[in-house]
Amino acid sequence: MADTRGAAHALARFAPEPAAIAAPGRAEAALAPLPLAGLRLDADCVDRLRRLGFATIADLAAVPRASLALRFGPAPGCRLDQAFGRLAEPLQPYCPPELIRVRCAFAEPIAASERHVEKLAEALCPLLDRRGLGARRLDLLFHRVDGMVQAIRAGTAKPVRDANRLARLLVDRLETIDPGFGIEAMALAASLAEPLVPRQGDILGGEGASDVSALIDALVNRLGPRRLYRAAPVESDLPERSVTTVPPLDPPVRVRWPEHWPRPSRLLSPPEPVDAVALLPDHPPAHFTWRGVRRRIKRADGPERVFGEWWRSDAEIRAVRDYFIVEDENGERFWLFRSGDGEDPASGDLRWYVHGVFA
Repeated sequence: MADTRGAAHALARFAPEPAAIAAPGRAEAALAPLPLAGLRLDADCVDRLRRLGFATIADLAAVPRASLALRFGPAPGCRLDQAFGRLAEPLQPYCPPELIRVRCAFAEPIAASERHVEKLAEALCPLLDRRGLGARRLDLLFHRVDGMVQAIRAGTAKPVRDANRLARLLVDRLETIDPGFGIEAMALAASLAEPLVPRQGDILGGEGASDVSALIDALVNRLGPRRLYRAAPVESDLPERSVTTVPPLDPPVRVRWPEHWPRPSRLLSPPEPVDAVALLPDHPPAHFTWRGVRRRIKRADGPERVFGEWWRSDAEIRAVRDYFIVEDENGERFWLFRSGDGEDPASGDLRWYVHGVFA
């Protein structure tokens, strides 16, 4: 067998060290042992400094600034001050070249204006059209005269290239912008864009009665993406794990809920325990008490046996639930289950729970 100790030692030498954050007032001590290349000086300047014996930032910081500037210019001193936090260094955010973006500047500061938002949307849509794209997420930036930047974001359920529709989504959120002493420039970017496939409209020239994406976009941007969703099935035997939420216009998933037994329109999370009286092993309860109300069962159907998902945990290897659809004397229907099969104690504690309510 080959000796792997040498390879492990080599990997350990070149393994990246964890990032460290210098405490306030300790920046100079943290940067002192770093090499000169950490100051972002040009290669020629670093090479000249090394020839004179400078190896670390600490060596360079110990030299009087006047003599340093006389031989190497202002760059080393400027970089030292920026590294130690003595000199401000405005950073320009990286803007990927493929970002679809339009911008307008104003001769005089203005307040947030609906008219300028519409003009930016009209300028952005032709750029999207050239690439065959539609906007899925828009970022509108407001550059104030005091140097601050405020932004609003709007999203769409599917790619959109309609200037009026995009402008409406942004205008609805203008009230969140504080113009301060005025806005000197505005920029609109399609931070997320996807291919937009042309499709034929209806005979009247519209998009069709089934297209509700404009309504969904307006509701999502007003209520938030987590407040508007639809339920979708998940491949799982346990009812509480067989449901997830997806965006309203996501394509349908291939998984389907079981069709041999009906499922309630509302699931309780978690299932709520009830006091019930029933004959074992497979009889529905004669009555149960839930939330302080005693309900007598008139009709029932079941049981539907559901087993635990053994691959998730040891506790579910032998877990069993028997579900019943029951109707009380008032006509209300519930989904109850008993934990355990009545034979193996490891299958459950034989307690009853209400897990859902039928509409």
